[in-house]
Amino acid sequence: MQNKLPPNQHEIPELLKWNIDHPGIIPKNPIFDVKKWTLTVDGDVVNPLTLTWDDFLKLPSVELKSDFHCVEGWSVRNLVWWGVKFQSLVRIVKLKEAIKYVFFECYDGYTTSLDLDDLLEDNVLLAYKLNSEWLEIPLGGPLRLVIPDKYAYKSAMWLKRITFTKIKELGYWEKKGYSDTADIWKNDRFVQEKRIND
Repeated sequence: MQNKLPPNQHEIPELLKWNIDHPGIIPKNPIFDVKKWTLTVDGDVVNPLTLTWDDFLKLPSVELKSDFHCVEGWSVRNLVWWGVKFQSLVRIVKLKEAIKYVFFECYDGYTTSLDLDDLLEDNVLLAYKLNSEWLEIPLGGPLRLVIPDKYAYKSAMWLKRITFTKIKELGYWEKKGYSDTADIWKNDRFVQEKRIND
């Protein structure tokens, strides 16, 4: 965690709730009934999984503190998340060779993708608690991705499926012109238009 904010960000006191403080669509029940919720992990893996909520809570978990940065320019400092490191999930499913990318699907139809190398950083979490409380639905509960070094549109909420692939597939916002790398320290928010002479 850095002591300064990334370029063109300003600090706000707490995380904005989707569909309350922030525009968006929250998927309808029953997917948030933890008795019915599942997470599928598939693609080019040796051990594909479909995890129930109880299954997921049995995975090794950790507490991590990180900052959270929205592409719209606001940041929240020192959030305390609890969940499963993405590294741990990778060890469980055991990747086949040449895997470079991961595609995320959410219960509201949202998608995003990330390079596997970015997801293997030590601060990347599949989070189900925030500041000691179960993650609320407007904050991405029951389970969301938290990848602090990327803008928040990469931290997919309401996770449904995680697919490991050899080929890059762009997600919802990336197809609409947002940066696929989404590096907060490089102020990398949107796809740069190619120059005519390129």
